[in-house]
Amino acid sequence: MEVTRTQTVHGNEQGFATTRFDVLLAWARKYSMFMYPFATACCAMEFFAAAGPRFDVARFGAEIGRFSPRQADVLWVIGTISQRNAPVLKRIYEQMMSPKWVFAFGTCAASGGFYDNYATLPGVDKIVPVDIYLPGCPPRPEAVLDGVLLLQDKIASGDKGPGFVKPRTDPAQQVAELVRLRRSAADPRDLMPRLGVTRSEPPAT
Repeated sequence: MEVTRTQTVHGNEQGFATTRFDVLLAWARKYSMFMYPFATACCAMEFFAAAGPRFDVARFGAEIGRFSPRQADVLWVIGTISQRNAPVLKRIYEQMMSPKWVFAFGTCAASGGFYDNYATLPGVDKIVPVDIYLPGCPPRPEAVLDGVLLLQDKIASGDKGPGFVKPRTDPAQQVAELVRLRRSAADPRDLMPRLGVTRSEPPAT
């Protein structure tokens, strides 16, 4: 059985602590993410909300915006990327110092969204590697904070694989009930008791 020994050093005593340098460096990077927001479309409004005082992304050390790629280490791709924007985005990514991470903010940045045409890039992972996929059209600020926490975990652990921000409630758990409701919807009035809706009779005339 392994015994863990803990010793407390008081103010009038001398002591030291040891750690690995890579762990200490990952801890520093985890709480000092300098972001470069590449905002092109409506998802920028939700990004502004997450950066504002109500949701306070500064709690996680991610509030500093650097509009020079040489001073940033987290690239936030916010919104739709057109084919004409793609070379600019790729150049900005290449100008960032390593190590660097990429957020695909919203459905358009992650997969092209509902723009199924020749002018829209079907996901920024076609030109730059993506670390965090943040779905939603647009994603809520709470989902943005979940993405920041997920990226912090990836930085601390050194994980290089892509991460996905999952919904807080899994729709797959409700599929069976939704299917049953659909099959019994021949008469919509039959669904009202099951949904907890009381039907009020019209007044007699």
